Amino acid sequence: MGNAHLHAIHVHPVKAVRGLAPREAAVEPWGLAGDRRWLLVDDVGKAVTQRQQPRLALAAAELLPDGGVRVSAPGREPLTVPVPRPIGTVPVQIFRDKVDAVPAGDEAAHAWWSGYLGIGVRLAYLDDPATRRPVDPRYARPGETVSFADGFPLLLTTTASLDALNTLIAQGDHADEGPLPMDRFRPNVVVAGTDAWAEDHWSRLAVGEVTFRVAKPCGRCVVTTTDQGTSQRGREPLHSLGRHRRLEGKLVFGQNLVPLSRGTIRVGDPVTILE
Repeated sequence: MGNAHLHAIHVHPVKAVRGLAPREAAVEPWGLAGDRRWLLVDDVGKAVTQRQQPRLALAAAELLPDGGVRVSAPGREPLTVPVPRPIGTVPVQIFRDKVDAVPAGDEAAHAWWSGYLGIGVRLAYLDDPATRRPVDPRYARPGETVSFADGFPLLLTTTASLDALNTLIAQGDHADEGPLPMDRFRPNVVVAGTDAWAEDHWSRLAVGEVTFRVAKPCGRCVVTTTDQGTSQRGREPLHSLGRHRRLEGKLVFGQNLVPLSRGTIRVGDPVTILE
């Protein structure tokens, strides 16, 4: 474990859309700066992700200095969406959570996404992540909040565990689908230099100057079966996770993190297991 280090950082400005791989990122209490502050919702305010719309994998979002985004997708002209003016919030639903968010004021954003997906959708912006959405109280400490991420501020994976999973896939019934790249799992931080599945046993760690607690293992869904380069779906990794990585009814890969401090993390930073 002495050579464990931060291998990659991923920021997804719009949930479910291809994001960025910066060399460094600021860590805020609710996640990496700029990560999943934007969410696509349907006409009744319900979150739309790759679970329902795998073609979102082919769209991309760049983060602008003011927190706005520039989005692109096949067959669409790129569109710049500024942070909407906080003239009022609307309720949006992400899984079981009802969250107040600011609708993107530019009707072009509504038309752009609706034209791409063929359903009525628009962007919503999480204007105040410090108060809007608490972390699941079963796993949270008082005052912890999260962005539009699935449930926790950050997701950690390791290269050694992906290698081990790909070995299991190669030995299974759908070997032709492997090896899978890390982008299937849409992590925020990827750690190298560990043993396979070592992260199962961590409860607190430091990445460079920033400390985190491990909240719970990450249960995986159909999004992991979606090729992020083609939007086509297969059977893996859920088939192999179901055979080898089932925990309390969930198929697990990676660990959910909550920051215990602020700071900046950088690719190459040492990763120290504190507990």
